[in-house]
Amino acid sequence: MIERPRLRTTDGIDLEAKVDHPEQAAKVTVLCHPHPQYGGTMHSPLMVAIARVLVSRRHVVVRFNFRGSGESGGSHDEGDGELEDVAAAVAHAGEYDLPMSIAGWSFGGRIALTWLASSRNEIPYVGVAPQPVGLPEQLPPGPKRIILGTRDQVIDGDELRRYAVEKGIDLVLTPGDHFFHGRGERIGALVAQGLE
Repeated sequence: MIERPRLRTTDGIDLEAKVDHPEQAAKVTVLCHPHPQYGGTMHSPLMVAIARVLVSRRHVVVRFNFRGSGESGGSHDEGDGELEDVAAAVAHAGEYDLPMSIAGWSFGGRIALTWLASSRNEIPYVGVAPQPVGLPEQLPPGPKRIILGTRDQVIDGDELRRYAVEKGIDLVLTPGDHFFHGRGERIGALVAQGLE
């Protein structure tokens, strides 16, 4: 089953969203997309592949377009207002009354982890190649994993590795570049393992 709710942020922005349901749900996961100013949306191929794997593993998957992307209102806010977008998606995910987790790719991975830190939430987190610039210094307890391609050409992989080691985050290095073309099933499996 697929739902297409509209999410409303506390600062009054309407967000386009898509919720994919398995036949028998056991968990709910919020999934945050890559940088909207470089073409990232909830429909980016890796996002779709990760969502498909999670649904096959009984996750309800809540995807949404950040403000200014797709049919979402507002405009890009350099990561500040986007924290409100994540909060709206998490609030919607909470309505399913299931164990919750959060994941994101690139910009979405950074925003998801920043939201986790600012809200002091301890739900499981997985970031696929999150941007290392601006990652939070103080993290709440809870399971965390970062997945990084060995040939990432977009972010500073060395800086991200240093951050993961310093913060005690489970770091998974896997073949691939920043976009993991043709490797969606494998990345989806690594995300699922980190969240479960």
